[in-house]
Amino acid sequence: MTLRTPLSPEQVSARLSATGWSGSPAEIHRVFAVEYDAAMGIVAEVAAAAIELEHRPDIDIRWDRLRFAMTTHTAGDVVTELDFKTAERINSIAFSHGAEPV
Repeated sequence: MTLRTPLSPEQVSARLSATGWSGSPAEIHRVFAVEYDAAMGIVAEVAAAAIELEHRPDIDIRWDRLRFAMTTHTAGDVVTELDFKTAERINSIAFSHGAEPV
C-alpha cells in the first residue's frame, strides 16, 4: 500500500474520526474559525507543507472561516493516506495559529 492507494470506506470513516475531519471516500474537508489575518499565516504554512508533501488541498478563505478540502486526483479522485497525512499537517498548523474547528 502506498500513500496514493485508495482507502476503503471503512478506513476513511475510521480516519475521519481520528482526525476531526468530515467527508466521504471521495473527499475530506474541515472548516476552522479564525480571523482573516491569522488565516493568511495558516495558508502560507499549508502551502509550504503542500509543496513538501506534493499534495495540494483546495482552500476557501472567508473573513472568519478557513475551509480545506482534499481528494487524490492521481488516484481517481478518491481519498488516500496522502489526504490524511496532509490533513494532520493542516490540523497542526491551524491549531498553532489559534484556529478553532467549526
